[in-house]
Amino acid sequence: MREKTITLDQLVRWVGAGLLVLGILVLVDHLSSVLLPFFIAWFFAYLLYPMVRFVQYRLHVGSRALSIVITLVLVISILAGVIYMIIPPMIEQFEKLGSLASDYIQKEAHIKDIPAAIQLWINQNSREIERFFKSATFTDSLKTVLPGLFNVLGQTATILIGVVASLITLLYMFFILLDYEYLTDNWIRIFPKKRRPFWQALAKDGAQALNNYVRGQGLVALIMGILFCIGFTIIDFPMAIGLGIMIGIMDLVPYLHTFALIPTVLLALLKSADTGQNFWVILAMALAVFIVVQLICDMIVTPKVMGKAMGLNPAILLLSLSVWGALLGFIGLIIALPLTTLLIAYYEQYVTKDKEIEVQEENSSE
Repeated sequence: MREKTITLDQLVRWVGAGLLVLGILVLVDHLSSVLLPFFIAWFFAYLLYPMVRFVQYRLHVGSRALSIVITLVLVISILAGVIYMIIPPMIEQFEKLGSLASDYIQKEAHIKDIPAAIQLWINQNSREIERFFKSATFTDSLKTVLPGLFNVLGQTATILIGVVASLITLLYMFFILLDYEYLTDNWIRIFPKKRRPFWQALAKDGAQALNNYVRGQGLVALIMGILFCIGFTIIDFPMAIGLGIMIGIMDLVPYLHTFALIPTVLLALLKSADTGQNFWVILAMALAVFIVVQLICDMIVTPKVMGKAMGLNPAILLLSLSVWGALLGFIGLIIALPLTTLLIAYYEQYVTKDKEIEVQEENSSE
């Protein structure tokens, strides 16, 4: 068997290709703030495109632009309905918690008018308060607090920029949906002709992996939401259905539902204050629901559903979540499964050439 020699021309091409890829990655990183709204818009357009096609062709709406508007109104209405089921009851529960806290303070401290009591305390301790404001301790505290204040102002500015970016994302999404077929059919033209088959096959595998992932994760989130609704109802937890729905929606992004522990603690405190039950017992029951549902989803639901959807063995699936989570943190958990599927498909097609061998075997058997 003759050994393959690497010529100087091939080496120069490989080095040039590596430098080009590195330059593209650096450029993308530099322009990430500009490119992010576009990629988010493309992802949402990918999710909404089947609905737009349904409205346009099945409901016989003549205009693509009108179909997009109808789809957006329908989606926003559904989201508004879900938010209406969750947010107002949550606000009502927190207002009730504040009322119970106020009643508790009045009973324990024998204070009928809390604002008047605060004003009386300020009048009685005005000299001490004035002395504190003039002291070095207050000056040092101010020096410590001011950077935090500027940080809050910076975060507020970031939120405003995020709102503007959301509007830009909405515009991007509208125009992408307007010419979705043309863009998906002709993006391959940015590559040289001899490289197009590779990128086309890679994009096809990526689209299939993303499609399977969205369907699988949506089913996992639905099952998790139902399990939480059942669990919270069994323990008679406040807002059982609304909280379960919220957790299911949050789980569309893997492990984001853990942030639901914050309202869970507050609702446990509310139930304790309202019924007189022990707070720690109520919280322990709520945490038990979290643990049981999480175990069911991690050990049974996610491996079965996502393993079948992504074509991965449950052990490989759990390993991929661990590895990508360790490498890229929270973002790694989101992209772990589609990226692992894509890498396996790429490896089978271009390294081991298993797919090519399978095609040849099928052709020979025919």
